Amino acid sequence: MSRLVVENVSKSFGGARVLDGIDLEVPHGSATAVVGSSGCGKTTLLRVIAGFEHPDSGSVTVGTKSVTREGFTLAAHRRNIGYVAQDGALFPHLTVGQNISYGLNGGLGASRRHRARVSELLDMVSLDASYADRRPHQLSGGQQQRVALARALARKPELMLLDEPFSALDTGLRAATRQAVADTLRAAGMTSILVTHDQEEALSFADQVAVMCTGRFTQVGSPEQVYATPADLFTAGFLGDTVLLDATVGSGTAETVLGRIPVQPGAPLGAGAVMMRPEQLLAQVVTNGDSGCATVRALEFRGADVMLTLDLDGRAEPIQVRRVSIAAPVVGDRVDLEVLGAAVAFSSEQCAVAADGERSAMTSV
Repeated sequence: MSRLVVENVSKSFGGARVLDGIDLEVPHGSATAVVGSSGCGKTTLLRVIAGFEHPDSGSVTVGTKSVTREGFTLAAHRRNIGYVAQDGALFPHLTVGQNISYGLNGGLGASRRHRARVSELLDMVSLDASYADRRPHQLSGGQQQRVALARALARKPELMLLDEPFSALDTGLRAATRQAVADTLRAAGMTSILVTHDQEEALSFADQVAVMCTGRFTQVGSPEQVYATPADLFTAGFLGDTVLLDATVGSGTAETVLGRIPVQPGAPLGAGAVMMRPEQLLAQVVTNGDSGCATVRALEFRGADVMLTLDLDGRAEPIQVRRVSIAAPVVGDRVDLEVLGAAVAFSSEQCAVAADGERSAMTSV
């Protein structure tokens, strides 16, 4: 079993607290994405798990083996952890086959046993065996990342760590490579952690998402849970676009400028706000100019869908709504809005904390 358990891990650099009491459990054979903005501590956490950094406090356990605890740290090369960096870090003077077999017992893959293992690993990452004779500069960026993954898999690690491995790839190649890597890890039954600042990447890649802000996790849960039921407004805003409306919350519903709308169970009662995703608001054009509740101010065409900026009656600030691009409203149209599903409610205190945090972040930039 290769379950990962991180308990109360903290790390500072020069008096700056980078990790602040981090707890994380990654079940055997599953994938977890750690997502957050640049500088929040994601890569430092990965380096602590890999053994490249020693924490000030806390412990790390891989399977049944404690690799970091108070007074003890196991050297990185003895942890049996695979690591794929952002740029792949392939050796340019070696062939693909030599890169993959590097570190295997007996040299750089001259033996028939190593050649067979290289072919097996190339097949695992959806590359033909003929790629073994190529040099890294003869590969595309996506192919290089697959070779880096194959090299990391060569020694059959207990845990795979991926440090923003797709960030240098263009959009189409990034999605295809991400899917290929995810499929490879699942087929191998590999426990893995992906560090990324890309929300879509985190939500699509992992079984579990951990959202990080200034060295702490704001929420850890399934992709569906953290997106649809965020624990706070930071998590809500970081994982996607939001529509935030002032509200008075009662039992199961909230009174808003859109009228009475349903809220998710456990909502704090009283004055506060409700959060919805733009796709939860269905905009329909009305033919009677005196009806409707909003006017289309702007439209951003995105291919399959459009993002509408709406001036909502009774609200000073515009809101944004996403809908399919077929027969979409145009600028100047009056629309009605239908709420799909339930909103997430936040108390006025939670809204004030979020506003203070946003002001502090702007001041520090």
